[in-house]
Amino acid sequence: MYTRLNRAQPYALALFRIVVGLLFACHGAASLFGVLGGAMGGGSIPAGTWPGWYAAVIQLVGGGLVVLGLGTRIAALVSSGSMAYAYFKVHQPGALFPLENGGEPSAVYSWVFLLLVFTGPGALALDRLFTSRAAATRDDQDRASEAKSPVAV
Repeated sequence: MYTRLNRAQPYALALFRIVVGLLFACHGAASLFGVLGGAMGGGSIPAGTWPGWYAAVIQLVGGGLVVLGLGTRIAALVSSGSMAYAYFKVHQPGALFPLENGGEPSAVYSWVFLLLVFTGPGALALDRLFTSRAAATRDDQDRASEAKSPVAV
């Protein structure tokens, strides 16, 4: 049973990454464009407003990159930091625990994205497409340089 679960792990991680990234991007789109219910019950955040507008841009772009699996670790690190900032600057001054201060989504997103920094994107990520090409190019260059170098006997 564990063998099957271990084989499915990269795909489960990819599904996790895609769902979390999509939810995060939708939150940013709602804040920026007023879609999906808008920011805080309707409307959008005015452009350039600190910190809400910048957080929404990070949510939209970071979530989109995480969904695609493109620059996943960096996008997840920036997104995690953004949510940690949101928790400690906006929510935590109201009360100590997330349940009391309404900061549960910020706290959870912060830890979820930090996990993705360490686990990577899993399967079905554009990162893998680029890293496999780069690795193949390096292997070809290594083989070519070995063929050119004299061999000592």
